[in-house]
Order: sequence, then C-alpha cells, then structure tokens
Amino acid sequence: MSLSTITALSRKYGSDPDYVLAGGGNTSFKDERNLYIKPSGVTLAAISEDNFVKLDRSLLRKVFELDPPEDSSLREVMVKKIMDNSVCPGESGRPSVESPLHESLEFSYIVHLHPTLVNGLTCGKDGKEKCAELFPEALWIDYVDPGFTLSVKVREDIDKYVAAKGRQPRVIILENHGVFFAANTEAEIEELISGLIGKLKARYADAGVSTELETGELDRAAALELAPKLRSWLGDESSRKTVVTLPPFEVAEGPFSPDHLIYAKSFPLISDAPTREKIEKFTADKRYQPLVISVPGKAVFCIGKDLKSASRTAALAKDAARVKQLSAAFGGHVYLEGRDREFIENWEVEAYRMKVASGGSTGRLEGKIAIVTGGAQGFGLGIAGELAKENAVVAIADMNLEGAEKAAAGLCDEFGENSAFAVKVNITDEESVEQMLQDVTLKTGGLDLFVANAGVLIAGSVKTMAKKDFEFVTAVNYTGYFLCAKHVAKLMAAQNAEGGNWTDIVQINSKSGLSGSNKNGAYAGSKFGTIGLTQSFAMELVEDKIKVNSICPGNYYDGPLWSDPEKGLFVQYLNAGKVPGANTIEEVRRAYESKTPMKRGCFPADVARAIIYTVEQKFETGQAVPVSGGEAMLR
Repeated sequence: MSLSTITALSRKYGSDPDYVLAGGGNTSFKDERNLYIKPSGVTLAAISEDNFVKLDRSLLRKVFELDPPEDSSLREVMVKKIMDNSVCPGESGRPSVESPLHESLEFSYIVHLHPTLVNGLTCGKDGKEKCAELFPEALWIDYVDPGFTLSVKVREDIDKYVAAKGRQPRVIILENHGVFFAANTEAEIEELISGLIGKLKARYADAGVSTELETGELDRAAALELAPKLRSWLGDESSRKTVVTLPPFEVAEGPFSPDHLIYAKSFPLISDAPTREKIEKFTADKRYQPLVISVPGKAVFCIGKDLKSASRTAALAKDAARVKQLSAAFGGHVYLEGRDREFIENWEVEAYRMKVASGGSTGRLEGKIAIVTGGAQGFGLGIAGELAKENAVVAIADMNLEGAEKAAAGLCDEFGENSAFAVKVNITDEESVEQMLQDVTLKTGGLDLFVANAGVLIAGSVKTMAKKDFEFVTAVNYTGYFLCAKHVAKLMAAQNAEGGNWTDIVQINSKSGLSGSNKNGAYAGSKFGTIGLTQSFAMELVEDKIKVNSICPGNYYDGPLWSDPEKGLFVQYLNAGKVPGANTIEEVRRAYESKTPMKRGCFPADVARAIIYTVEQKFETGQAVPVSGGEAMLR
C-alpha cells in the first residue's frame, strides 16, 4: 500500500473523460496516522505523489466535534480552519473539502469519480429505487450540500449501514453528484469500478438508451456566420470571448451536478436566432452571461475567456446533455434547483477551484486568437511559441499537417492545454485558405491576429533562373499573401462590425523587401511587392478596424531556411556564387553575419516583439518595421 498506487489509480481514471471532467473528483490513501489526499486545483490526470497533501488524521477528525452555526458561510470558514490545521508541517496545497468524508471510511484507498454513466442514475427520478435494485450493497446518499454537510451526512449514514450489516460500504453513490469507491487494494478498486459500470451499461442497453450523445448535423453556414458575432457580443471593447462550435444536441436546461453548474453555468440560452439583445436580457435575468448557447437543429456554442475554458464548457455541456439522455433509463431527469443550486453558485470552495483551474498568469496577448502560416518549423514555429508564451491561442497553419500537429502538441506541453492547435493550409490555393479560416472559426469563433509567415526562397541569377521557379516564389510570397489577406479580412470585418477592439494582419516580410538582393530577384521582388500590398490593404481595411503591417526581419541563420544541409540558403548561395571567394558554407555564414552591425542573425523572439508592438500600437498601420540588427534601415 503506497502513494504510488493511488497516484496510478488517479491518473488512470482522471485521464478518462467518461469518469472525470474539469479536473473534478478526488482520491486519497491513508495509513494509521496520516491521510494523503488530492489538493484542490490539482487534476487527477496529472497528479504526482508529491502533490498529495499529508493530513494528521487525529486533527482532521476534530471536524466531527464541531457544533456548526446555521450560517453556511461562517460554518465553512470554521471547517476550513480545522482542515488547514490538520495539514502536516512542511506540506503545501489546500486539502480537498471532502477530506473528512475520506477519513470516515476505514479503507486504505478512496476514489471519488463523476462517471457520466453513474450520473445517469444519480440524476434520475427513480435513481434511489433503481440503485437499491442494481447495487444492494451500495450506500445511497440523498443530495445535500457538498463539503462539511455532506461529510457529516455520509458519516451518519455509514454508522447506520454498519449497524445494519456489520461492515462499512465499499461503494457510496451520491444523488446528483457521483460515486465513492473504497478498498484496501488496487485490484479491489478496479473491480468495484468495472463491476458497477458493467451493470449500468447493461441497464442502458435493456432500456434502449444509447450511451453515446445523440447529435444532429452541424449547420456550417449558420455557425460560421454566428460564431464571430458571439465573440464580440459576449466580449467588451478590450477583449473578445472564445467560442467553440459543436453539432446540435438537446442541451440540459438546468444543472445536474456541482461541476455542471460551476463550469457551464446553471442555464443555457436556447434560441432559434440569438441576438445581442437576447444575450443582454439573459444576462440581466440570470446575472451572468450564458456559457452555452443552443440554436436547435443548427449548432451549440460554448463560451470561455480562452480555448481552454471554452473547451471545458463544451465538455461539461456535452456531459450534461448525455446525463439527461441517460436518465431516461431511470424515470427521467432531476436538476439541482432552488437553494441547492444557489449554494453551489455562491460556494467559496468551487470559486477557488475554478480560479486555480483557470490559471493566474496573464500575457500581453491574453484571450487573442492567432494564426501563424508556415508555423510547423523554423521562423514560424519560433514566432508561434513566442505568441503562446504571451497567452495567445495559436493555430499552427501549414501544408505539413503532421508537422503542424507535432508543433502544436509541443506548444501545449510547454504552455498548457489548448495553447495551440494545428490546421492544414496551402496558401496558394484559395479554397484551402477558405477552409483554414472556417476550421479556425468553428474551433475558436474568430480571429484577432493573422501572421502571414509562410514563404519560400529560391536564389538564382536573373540570367539563368527558370520561369517556373520565379512563378513559384511569386505564387507563394505575393499571391499567397493576397489570398490570405482577402479571406482573413472578410472574417475580421464581420467579427469587428459587432464591436470590440481592432484586429491585426501582420506580414512577415524581409530586409530584402527594403533593398535589393543580389542574385535573389524573385524573392526580393515578391517582398517589395507585398509591402505595396500591406500599405494598400491598410488604407482600405481601416474602416473594418483592421490594422495591417509588415515586419522585415534580418536573416535567421539557425533556422532550416538557412541551415538545412541540402536545401538551405547557405548551400544555395554557395552554389550560386553570391559570396565571391567563399568555398564553404561556414565562409558564407560568416560573410553574412559580418554585414549586420549587431553581428548576429535575427531570432523569432526579435520578430515576435515587433509583432506584439504592432498589435499594441493603436495608432499605426501600413508600416514596414525593420528587425535586422541595423542591416536595413528606413529611409
């Protein structure tokens, strides 16, 4: 018996959305003196042995000696103080509010989960009756406030169970909440869970109730039109919301459990035609903005301050709908209502858990949705990483979807879940560009920053360059930028017309867009031309609250564009004779570095700072900003 066992169990069930959502649930291990329990704000899926909070069991049991006041707020303060005092010296973390409940069970391992299949039972009108039939050895607990009240209730009912059966229950099922499993070995816990879930699956099959959420077909046209508007209607002048679009399903019209209530709010907005006025009326009536908006037969929209929170809303909305669907096998559904609902809405513990789950840090691009084309590697990936570091959600757009997915996964590992995602695009293909923007719109609701980074370079003399190479460079660098700007501007204009801050198109140009480049005319010409596009687009799109600027970096010598041993520019320039007297790649590199007054190449972080400058600068558009270490200067 050890912490390693409870850690493994926590990760196994905590990483499965059929058992836990939004970091909910908790687990513990106890020995004779101490209880080790998951702290608030730490997810089961990612918990480590070091995360568990060590409590002195004798001090924790003092909770049950408390004569609680009727005032629930004062009572919770007193209970929290007792639990804090039970934390062993040198420990950190806030112990789960359900610690006393875990202490009431004599078993070594306790696993508390919120399985959707179980909550079809716990939220059913006939749930208690059917529980007695299906699981006669389980202890059913009628709904009470979570926290101290629940712990006391469970302790009392455990004593009654022991008096009747001579032993403690190993399964405790909580109305409108979830289930506790208690045992002394890992194998016993797993057997309890699989046995209960197996019986429930059989029950749903017998009742003809599907365990998969039943959905309709997404009305893409309606969703693509409405999602960008919702971003602005639900936001303010400084920031917009993130909107995740789902296929239509029958949403729950009330809360089933504390998790549903906290992360998706008590009630959705259901409307055949949502408008700003309807959202404002809902907000005034409910005293909060809707996090779930259902357009029956067309789409369900789930809202958050960023992609992480909007995705969490979506997960809870789907789970609540699935619970409602499953409850048909148990006489229909029962929502949390009246005082039970209001207690959770005002409960400090849940507010704390949500605060921890949302994270405390903010960045200069907090809440912004960005696309970086050519983002799977090199400059693009470096830029995407810098934007994610500033809390933007970044769509990695690239022809190489596998590479984009790998890059996005790496950014999520570094900066947190839903920091980035991948989308495929060929910027020379107009249909592909349109599809990219549709994919991003359905994923996030719209767009705040578009970084046109994708580009190619083929060096060669004007006397020998093939026409196909010249046209290829022009198609990617010049026409590709035009196609992207065309469709990005349409999306941003529709979104911005509904309110909110300005949005930005930023083209990654080159120092070669400011001065000619020997034996590199195709590239330099495309970059000169795109500065003309930037200036022209900027003049036109001001009326749509879109700023358009170009960044002109120096050479990124460490990236694959320059350093690839087969196709890199060092190889190309050596072969093209661009550096007289150079016989090796290293000699070509030193020659280029010597041209820069600051004696180094440009890095993605240098360019990202310039991008962020153009975003934050409220009175600048149509500019070409050099970031070249002094090699290229404006005239």
